Amino acid sequence: MGKIKYGYYPGCSLEATAKEYNLSIEKAAKMLDVELIELEDWNCCGASSGHCTNYELSLALPARNLAIAEKAKLNLAVACAACFLRFKQTNHDLKANEETRKKVEKLIGMSYSGNVEVRHLVDIFTNEVGLEEIKKRVKKPLNGLKLAAYYGCYLVRPPEITKFDDPENPQLLDNLLKSIGAEPVEYTHKIECCGGGLMLSRVDIVVKLVTDICNAAT
Repeated sequence: MGKIKYGYYPGCSLEATAKEYNLSIEKAAKMLDVELIELEDWNCCGASSGHCTNYELSLALPARNLAIAEKAKLNLAVACAACFLRFKQTNHDLKANEETRKKVEKLIGMSYSGNVEVRHLVDIFTNEVGLEEIKKRVKKPLNGLKLAAYYGCYLVRPPEITKFDDPENPQLLDNLLKSIGAEPVEYTHKIECCGGGLMLSRVDIVVKLVTDICNAAT
């Protein structure tokens, strides 16, 4: 298998509170011959509050990163589900409305034709690297470990935008877990909302939603 190359958008969280996630991604990508080239001078994509503040801002923030990737002639790999949705939504809206695209180009001071493909790393690992290739490279299989794969809202909805997997019963992450020896379990809340957009304003709601998800998985 030849080396797979993508532009890489780590996003804000992976540079701070989720730094260990970023380190794991970089290590896994290297082992699977996926070259991740971090975008130069990337900026916050606006998740998860930008799209609630101003529509043009919600497009301009991701669009600037997409324009940087397009200039570098790279498709974009994204690890954060919220960032993934913002990029996918922006691509969709800019392609659908030329007037909006021109406004956004003026805001960011860059041109963008909409040619950057945005993919989540679970999709890249599962469908481009391939499960059989991953199985070959497993050194310490997770045999006997039962895991509940959680997809949440942003990877699978709206399905016409994300085009990630079956929006009601996604399997990409489940299949990836199987390839490394784990046993994915079926449970009722794999695509239920965790309340991420309310984590600062309504902690009480978030606690209940997350507790429900955890209880369903046990």
